[in-house]
Amino acid sequence: MVQNSKILLDETKPAEKVTLRDACRWCLGAFLGIAGLGLVDFTVPSGQDSLLLTSAFGASAVLVFGNRQHFFAQPRSLVGGHVLSALAGVLSFKLLPGHPWLAAGIGTAAAIAAMQLTKTLHPPGGGTALFAVIGPDSIHNMGFSYVIAPAGAGALFLLFTALLVNNIASERRYPEFWIHRKPD
Repeated sequence: MVQNSKILLDETKPAEKVTLRDACRWCLGAFLGIAGLGLVDFTVPSGQDSLLLTSAFGASAVLVFGNRQHFFAQPRSLVGGHVLSALAGVLSFKLLPGHPWLAAGIGTAAAIAAMQLTKTLHPPGGGTALFAVIGPDSIHNMGFSYVIAPAGAGALFLLFTALLVNNIASERRYPEFWIHRKPD
């Protein structure tokens, strides 16, 4: 039988107090980040369906603006997670082009393994890997350039936006760390 302590949440650390001002700032950040990516997609002629904007970035925005202190929201995880996941997804699609169900599973699983091994775990990266496999033909036709844009460039744009918005208030700081977390 599974122990209750494994299932029940242990709230030992109180949640950060959120004010209306904080919520508005985070909404503004998410708006600027996602709308900025969309603006590039819908105004820059590229001949592709998506130059920078993918659905996984919506989940990334939740992390970098709504939960900026979490390990998953730090620059290393944000950028590294999307780039490694895109690479895993494209590679699995290229190796198994006639079996999208298998490529989807392998690509997502490989993305998780790569992120865990490199300490760049970013849950939206799973969506980035999956989209490389199940996305439209225009995504498939991008090949490995999908790793550079939208994955890498989009993550860097969100990072830049998060750096600006999350550091407007003097009492707030983002990121908590760039490459390595300081020991507790």
